[in-house]
Formats: sequence, structure tokens, C-alpha cells
Amino acid sequence: MRVLVKPLSNEQGEDPLVYPPERTRGKPLVYPQQNNFGTLHLSLRMADLYVSWSDYHKTIERLAAQIHASGWRFNQIVCIARGGLRVGDTLSRIFDQPLAIISTQSYGGEGGTVRGEITIAEQMTMTTPSLGDRVLVVDDLVDSGITLELVRCHLLERYPHVKELQTAVLWCKACSKVVPDFHAEYLAESPWIHQPFEPYDLMSADDLRSRTS
Repeated sequence: MRVLVKPLSNEQGEDPLVYPPERTRGKPLVYPQQNNFGTLHLSLRMADLYVSWSDYHKTIERLAAQIHASGWRFNQIVCIARGGLRVGDTLSRIFDQPLAIISTQSYGGEGGTVRGEITIAEQMTMTTPSLGDRVLVVDDLVDSGITLELVRCHLLERYPHVKELQTAVLWCKACSKVVPDFHAEYLAESPWIHQPFEPYDLMSADDLRSRTS
């Protein structure tokens, strides 16, 4: 069955997302970009934000403090790979809750700045027998918000025993169609964020060998 699902926060009257995609057993779920969520060329961004390792870790800590202050209790963290891996790992340690990993891919092209179709892995990696019923989904940021919303819908459909599901990111851009439940920082100018691990996107193993020899 294909269901029309509105994004979490959408006051602009945009077309809804189509969910779920056509399924092929044992294969990833692929959501084609459509309507106003078409290919996004981020060369039109207004500014760039450069984040150091120190700032990166402090932002995760601010997010953790905000989640704790809310009083909401959860028993499972799901991080969206790859951007949410480090965030999920740190929050899992702070809150002492199990971490599950769901992989997605949405950006490609030069420097990973062109949004294409969104692929969500069919299987999720977790070490517990089953997913918890109060789930915190984490990622590094929301750009359009489409990936976060599709993962949210996917988890609720795939794991109907989930009673509560909330979302958290480090950076929430003003251009996002989706507003997470928690975010450490709101970016009014929707800059392109240069995270501290970005140099590795342009580095090969041969480059690393020459640098460390």
C-alpha cells in the first residue's frame, strides 16, 4: 500500500511525500525525489559554516543536555548513517541506551552537494533482540528534512510496536521542511556545514599513506 504522508512540520502547502516506496524483497528502499523535493544544488547556499572537532563535540553535548532537560525517557537510539553515527554513538554512551544503525544515502556529485534519490537500507544493525518501544532517532543535521521524515515513517511502519518516536539533530536549517523534536542549533541562513571529518571525503588511502610515511 502506498500512503501519502505529510512531513512533520509543513506549513508551506507543499506536496506530500509518497510513502512507502515500491518494495523489492531483500533490496534497499529507494525514494525518488519528486515535486518540490527535486534535485537540490547546494551551490546556491547563502554561507558556509566551518565546525572544528571541539565545536562538534560541544554541540553534541548541548544536544544531550537539551534532551535530558526535556524529561523524555527513551530506551533505544537509532542513528542515521553516515552523518548521525558519531552523534548516536556519543548519545548512546551518555544515556547508556542501546544503539541501532540505519544506513541512508541521499547526496552525491562533486563534494557530495547534489541531492538525488534517497536510499534507505532494508535491514537495520542492532545488538538487542528487538528494537525498543521508545525510540530516539538522531542525525547530524536537517537540510530539507526529507531523509529524517522518511526514516521516521519507515521505522513506524516496520516496527509497529514502537509507542513513541522522537527526533534529534545537531543543526536545524531554516530551509528544512521538517523541524526535529530536538536540535542543538538553529541556522537561520541555512549554510553549508563543513564538518571536521570532511577532509576524509577527498582523501584516498594513497594520500594518507604518503602523509603518514
